[in-house]
Amino acid sequence: MNSHHNKHWQLPDGMDEMMPTQAIMLENLRRRIFDLHLRWGYQPVHPPFVEYLESLLSSAGQDFDRHTFKVADPHSGRMMGLRADMTPQVARIDAHTLGGTGISRLFYMGTVIRAYGDGTDGNRSPLQMGAEIFGHSGFESDVEVIRLMLSTLACVGVRDIHLDLGHAEIFKCLVDKLQLTDNDHNALFDLLQRKAESDIEQLSASLGIDAADSNILCALCSLNGDASVLDRATRLLGVYGDNMAAAIEALRALGDVLAPALPNVKVHYDLAEVRGYQYHNGVVFAAYVPQSGSEIARGGRYDGIGETFGSSRPATGYSTDLKTLMNLTGISQEAPAGDAISAPFCGNSDESSVTLRQEIASLRESGEVVITALGNDEMTLCNRKLIEKDGRWLLENLE
Repeated sequence: MNSHHNKHWQLPDGMDEMMPTQAIMLENLRRRIFDLHLRWGYQPVHPPFVEYLESLLSSAGQDFDRHTFKVADPHSGRMMGLRADMTPQVARIDAHTLGGTGISRLFYMGTVIRAYGDGTDGNRSPLQMGAEIFGHSGFESDVEVIRLMLSTLACVGVRDIHLDLGHAEIFKCLVDKLQLTDNDHNALFDLLQRKAESDIEQLSASLGIDAADSNILCALCSLNGDASVLDRATRLLGVYGDNMAAAIEALRALGDVLAPALPNVKVHYDLAEVRGYQYHNGVVFAAYVPQSGSEIARGGRYDGIGETFGSSRPATGYSTDLKTLMNLTGISQEAPAGDAISAPFCGNSDESSVTLRQEIASLRESGEVVITALGNDEMTLCNRKLIEKDGRWLLENLE
């Protein structure tokens, strides 16, 4: 086959498709997670795939500007975006469509499209699933969302979970004290993400940051581990004011509540956790497993969301990718053995045909798979067949 024909079936980088076996696995996974969230008292919403840019990229959406595909709407002439993340959309639904009053628990599932594949697998079309609590600012809702995230992972068979806890305020306190420009604190943000201590020293020197603050920034890279790092953080970061102290104590309180009830989850603190710091403004968290190089679920607090839509709301939530979870469940990728019934085609109106159609409908209603035989090859999918005997349709096992 020549290269010209190859172009007709090639998929763009980072886009994928699923064959029947994987699609069935994914749907079973989705149903299990959907039902779990209903049992926790969360209500489903389905935001649109495309929205006007100013709605998609307001507030929480600003972090996704780089990832958003932008197109012109031929009807209005306004710019629209294909959603790169559903959380800002759900915040709009809570604040504007639902009116933004009281405590609201919402969850969602749907494909998002990203202009760049930043993950280890380069996936640009995750099947995003997430849940949010709006209207509650206490740490109890952070605890609930984290427990829900861990229950979601457990219900689909993910094991050996490491829970990372951090706080967006820690980085913000440092940046505020240093009075850095946007460009400079973005550079610092990148270096802290990579925990590049020598580069942080060089950047500090070039920006005229004094030695004490430079040492603190470098020390931040090693402030990760068990609960003892919180004591070290209090000693090192106490000079950065009440907000810093409150952030550290918030992490301690969260860990004190979570850890005793999570015997199979390793709780880990990372005070240099700064991803999403523009978006989050409180506790941030992520779940990891040994076989994956990046987080498999993450979330945090983002109070003040919805202001653009007329109702500023405290909020906390988490999200994950169902495709990632499917690959971690350990479910066999082999096609299941055929458990289906072969039935002859019936296009007549005689009594036998009417009875056959009724029998097929009854079997399907009871949960059986019935395939109308259009050729011999379908028989390989079936382990039983319908045969007529003495005016009745009976099931017979196939060899």
